[in-house]
Amino acid sequence: MSEVQVLKPQKTWSHLVARRRKPSEYEIVSANLHYNDRDPDSPYELAPGMFMNEWYKKNTFGTALQHADWNAFRDPDEVVYRTYNMMQDGQETYVFGLFDQFNEREHDKALDARWAGSLARLYTPARYLFHTVQMASAYVGQVSPASTITNCHYFQMADSLRWVSHTAYRTRELSLAFDDKGFGADERRYWETDPVWQGFRELMEKTLTVWDWGEALVALDLVAKPAIEEAVLRKLGESARHNGDTLLGLLTDAQLIDAARHRRWLAALVRMASETPGNLELIQGWVAKWEPLADKAIDAYCSALPDVADAAASAKAATRAFRRSLGL
Repeated sequence: MSEVQVLKPQKTWSHLVARRRKPSEYEIVSANLHYNDRDPDSPYELAPGMFMNEWYKKNTFGTALQHADWNAFRDPDEVVYRTYNMMQDGQETYVFGLFDQFNEREHDKALDARWAGSLARLYTPARYLFHTVQMASAYVGQVSPASTITNCHYFQMADSLRWVSHTAYRTRELSLAFDDKGFGADERRYWETDPVWQGFRELMEKTLTVWDWGEALVALDLVAKPAIEEAVLRKLGESARHNGDTLLGLLTDAQLIDAARHRRWLAALVRMASETPGNLELIQGWVAKWEPLADKAIDAYCSALPDVADAAASAKAATRAFRRSLGL
């Protein structure tokens, strides 16, 4: 009679067994979660010619940006849903603490009427811009070839929604202090017709029509977002401080903390992608294609910022410095 072989229990998830150690919480809940990369001919395990299968075969797995194992990507901050909520709950507590404290001090009553007009034109319409970032992040995350990349974009999407919410909150507050500036009523008109916004509007509307995952990632994360962060967050924040609006300066600083985290995982992803021959040149080509639109947007927006010398030039220089730091 043959002996019964007793198998030792698995000490980890099968897809993480190569690491030969107990996986972290991040690895357990983030890595190798996509099921649509198991069958290259039928990502969604339905008819290969089905529309959604054809879409993913062309735009996700058919992109020119290739890597032997996208699932090897890891977020350097190892953010998961639990820790994201803890971290951003603290951020929101800070932001709403700012709102409460400055409201108690009647901050808005001390603002110059001319600056209030600038806010109506240059700040509160930004909720439309932040919403386009939210939508673009959702798409790039949805069609990403690895769950760890998807998660980074979904947290970025959530941050963009928080930026929308902050802007909407301030819009209401400002409307109470300045009922003659069009707060809460004119933002769509500014977004759709004012020359200062048309560069960013064109940039983001075109970004939202890029289906190819590789190019969409480059257009959004390497070109459009840095332009928005340097112009509409950093330079607007500087202008706010020059005009006595400390609240907006602190608010944009808080949002730039989110942007810095986005840049950390993006840097890790670009380094990983650059391991594959030809990817660096491909990314550089896409950057060259989209950079003029971003520069045009920065020029148009920064031309209207009060009291910030060389705003457009320094914002564009900052976007290039970021990309150079990634080897681009």
